[in-house]
Amino acid sequence: MSDSNQTIRNERDANLVAYAERVAEQISKTASKYDETGEFPYEHYEILRKEGYIKLTIPKQYGGEELSLYEILLVQERLAKASGSTALGVGWHLMTFFSLSDFRPWKEEVFAEVCKQAVEEGSLLNVYATERETGNVVRGGNPSTIARKTEDGYIITGRKAFATLAPIVNHFTVLAYVEEEDKIAEFLIEKNDSVTLINTWNVLGMRGTGSFDIELNNVFVPDEALLAYSEKGVPDRFNGNSSAYRLQLPAIYLGIATAAREFIIKYASEKYSPSLGAVILEAPHVQQKIGEIEILITVSRSLLYGLAEKWDHNLHLRNQLQNEVDITKYTICNHAKKVVELAMSIAGGNSLSKDLPLERYFRDVQCGAFNPPLNDMVVSLASASAIKHFRNSNKTLQHN
Repeated sequence: MSDSNQTIRNERDANLVAYAERVAEQISKTASKYDETGEFPYEHYEILRKEGYIKLTIPKQYGGEELSLYEILLVQERLAKASGSTALGVGWHLMTFFSLSDFRPWKEEVFAEVCKQAVEEGSLLNVYATERETGNVVRGGNPSTIARKTEDGYIITGRKAFATLAPIVNHFTVLAYVEEEDKIAEFLIEKNDSVTLINTWNVLGMRGTGSFDIELNNVFVPDEALLAYSEKGVPDRFNGNSSAYRLQLPAIYLGIATAAREFIIKYASEKYSPSLGAVILEAPHVQQKIGEIEILITVSRSLLYGLAEKWDHNLHLRNQLQNEVDITKYTICNHAKKVVELAMSIAGGNSLSKDLPLERYFRDVQCGAFNPPLNDMVVSLASASAIKHFRNSNKTLQHN
């Protein structure tokens, strides 16, 4: 079933979709196995390496494909139809390099080296900012991970949570508080004997992301491992340009919803009902639900790709779209949950069986609410924006 007409704009898009669907087909063969066991899907990442997926958002100057925002959403949506976990896992790697394409605070030789390792070796990269005590420090506050200055570098101590891709990365970055300078900085960490992985990842959905805890036990890093400072109120790669790199998240959940849509239409076309005397696809209430599913997916896709198109082609607007980015994530993730619920209501009690993929889709889409930004934050910021606009408009009218 083709669902690409809405979003394919040209031959390049069509080729990217065909590429993503070829990769997804390979991943789909074992997606349910890794969901069942909760093991990290190393073989999926071997497929991604062989297919060049790891280099999709790396700049062309360093051998990557440098996909646009719109283009990366196209491929990530298709990969998520096969495995939400693998799409989300590799997505954080892709988002890391995408966010560095506009904000390049690192020394160029360091950035060039990590790009080279990703392109030539398939090396993955992610940033670990969340701590169980302090939450995600990108949202504000100082991390409890501490970097202490030494004569020729830093000693870093702390523990990071939800460290997606932890089993497979050779290096990663962390945000740490530099005591001597009263600043937060991003450091590049190479795995060694002072880095301990703690498998805390036994969860409801997205079970194959390898989002372990990582403990840093007096890890020494040289001076050049300090990549950049993170200053409050100053745009950086985490919050600059409206954090548009995070649109990969709703693209992933949209992909899962689309997989549920495709499955349930096929299921309903084959499931015979003796009381109906036909397959259940002919039942009016089933067609009603499928219509609702189609509306939710169509609206979601239009919202997502319309915003990506705007962001890609309007450089002067990139730092003014934060509300739209956040609301798009909120809307699509909630739509995805509704789509899967509707699909399950068509399948009835059979939808709870692990012999069908619907229960996996159901568990995976619940995770969207816990990827940043969280629902309450989006609603709060949308409210504040509407009230501010109202008050400013009233002031203008009063002055006139």
